[in-house]
Amino acid sequence: MIAFRLPALGADMDEGTLLEWQVKPGDTVKKGQIIAVVDTSKAAIDVESWHEGTVAELLVTPGTKIPVGTPMAMFLEPGEAPGAVTRQPDMPGAARPLPPPQTRRMASPAARQAARERGIDIDTIAGTGHGGVITLADVEHATPVGSAVTGDRAADIRKTIAAAMTRSKREIPHYYVAETIPLAAMLAWLAQENTRRPITERLLPAAVLIKAVALSLRQFPELNGFYRNGAFEAAEAVHIGVAISLRQGGLMAPALLDAHAKPLTQLMQELTDLVRRCRAGTLKSSEMSAPTVTVTNLGDQGVAQVFGIIYPPQVALVGFGRIAEQPWAEAGGLKIMPAVTASLSADHRVSDGHRGARFLSELSERLQHPEALDR
Repeated sequence: MIAFRLPALGADMDEGTLLEWQVKPGDTVKKGQIIAVVDTSKAAIDVESWHEGTVAELLVTPGTKIPVGTPMAMFLEPGEAPGAVTRQPDMPGAARPLPPPQTRRMASPAARQAARERGIDIDTIAGTGHGGVITLADVEHATPVGSAVTGDRAADIRKTIAAAMTRSKREIPHYYVAETIPLAAMLAWLAQENTRRPITERLLPAAVLIKAVALSLRQFPELNGFYRNGAFEAAEAVHIGVAISLRQGGLMAPALLDAHAKPLTQLMQELTDLVRRCRAGTLKSSEMSAPTVTVTNLGDQGVAQVFGIIYPPQVALVGFGRIAEQPWAEAGGLKIMPAVTASLSADHRVSDGHRGARFLSELSERLQHPEALDR
């Protein structure tokens, strides 16, 4: 018998509210299957199972707020016979087998997210989509004119971010290094490459920068991992947390999984999909719990450089400012060159400025050979 516990969907999460179960007792569950939807202070997250087996008992009733680590369900392992559930001390005292979940109203993820933010019972809304599906427009039409639809949610997000960043600055001895990287070669290659691609497969500079960061981190493993229980744990894969601004305010940094191992076309598609789903409120728990390092790109906001705060328990954050033309001295001459300022915020308990500087040098070198990144 295995207890499925509420996972930490980010270092700034202490508790969550179970919104709905997507399984019932007796269901067979595969690893990676979505079994529940949990509301955090930032969004509703699809929670995936990391177990395989059969659901023996659901321990938490939808609508209940529980701390991270609380047992939510009991699973029978493959081949295990049904029997009495052995309760553990931290299991909810009033927990009991729940009846099969009621049939859900059909609604788009964006509509469900909007309804939660507005405090509207989605079951009271008439759906105008195909087959009666509730759309985002249906929720917006059901919102009273002039109501403050996102004030409380935005305030909660800001409190959560503030708590995580306060912890980071209090506990992590940050150091910062930066390097201005010429991008003429990258942009020329990108322009030529995109002329050969269909519109749906064209690349943005962000995908190239992320891939270069991921590959560079393979050479500097002390910047890719977690600081837990007084020690550093290097991560085997590079899962890039991408900082994404939310429409209601605040930001999230879900992961592009195995960014180091994916060709640019796939990485670009997954980045586009991740941004869309993040803003629609349809992220998966693995995307929230997996990031091994974070990349923030504020170039589209017009800033020249950014020095971010590390997202614990990660130990590094890479920032990019805007790509802009600037005077560039080379081979005794002066010319105009497109360039970007890349910065590294890192944990001095794990690495130092010398290694951080070498990482940025490696990153710069990889961006001079963009064709080598597309593999």
